[in-house]
Amino acid sequence: MSQQPEPQFDPAIAEYYHQAPEEHRLDQGPSLLELLRTRELIERYAGRSPATVLDVGGAAGVYALWLADAGYTLHLIDAVPRLVAEAQQRSAAQARPLASCRVGDARALDFPDQSAGIVLLLGPLYHLTEAADRARALREARRVLKPGGRLFAAVISRWASALDGLSRDLLQDPRFAAIVERDLREGQHRNPTERMDYFTTAYFHRPEELAAEVRAAGLVLDGLYGLEGPGWLLSDVAERLADPRRRADLLQVLRQLESEPSMLGVSAHLLAVARAPA
Repeated sequence: MSQQPEPQFDPAIAEYYHQAPEEHRLDQGPSLLELLRTRELIERYAGRSPATVLDVGGAAGVYALWLADAGYTLHLIDAVPRLVAEAQQRSAAQARPLASCRVGDARALDFPDQSAGIVLLLGPLYHLTEAADRARALREARRVLKPGGRLFAAVISRWASALDGLSRDLLQDPRFAAIVERDLREGQHRNPTERMDYFTTAYFHRPEELAAEVRAAGLVLDGLYGLEGPGWLLSDVAERLADPRRRADLLQVLRQLESEPSMLGVSAHLLAVARAPA
């Protein structure tokens, strides 16, 4: 398989990931819950290794290297050359390195039909702001999956910025308040400010939209989950996770709420688990 041309997407997204330390995002604060809960749901559904996994939008390889270490054959694809280079460097230092690591586009995967047992799509869908592009990415995931193969697809909740604004007291900034208003109205997140913590160009989903998009791609939806529940709004996530009792309490509540329809949108991230028809 040849190295693919660098994907074309919003320059604001490219600039954001050129600067933002995405490779460390899941190591701290509320993002720890995103990491823990995503891994938990992958373990619940993925089945035993060995299997070929395509980590599409895999960034610096947090999930890919974890699964490679567990015995899966991992191919990482990401649209950002800097993050691909970081993943390659990390992979080279592992006892079980990635099978491949390359720049690529979720909408046009350089892999054969029915070549993967698992596809991770944990970032691309929220940066594909047009429905047609998200449909292309999901159809590509469907194409490369073997019959019965699993897809794990993550999106950002429609209400994430509003809740983040309350949690971090950002709504006094009229620029952030305007971002929230558009997010709630259209789902289209844009950041015209210099504040990188206001994120970058993205689309924020309603839960039912994600379910409909997955099914429209010809996939069977097994579950729709709120990853962090209300836990990401706590100011002391790292401290709670470091204490065994408080960690157990927090994770128990998140599991209890994970598929409750009336609570899904409270999570910062939603995860669809689906499979290719057998």
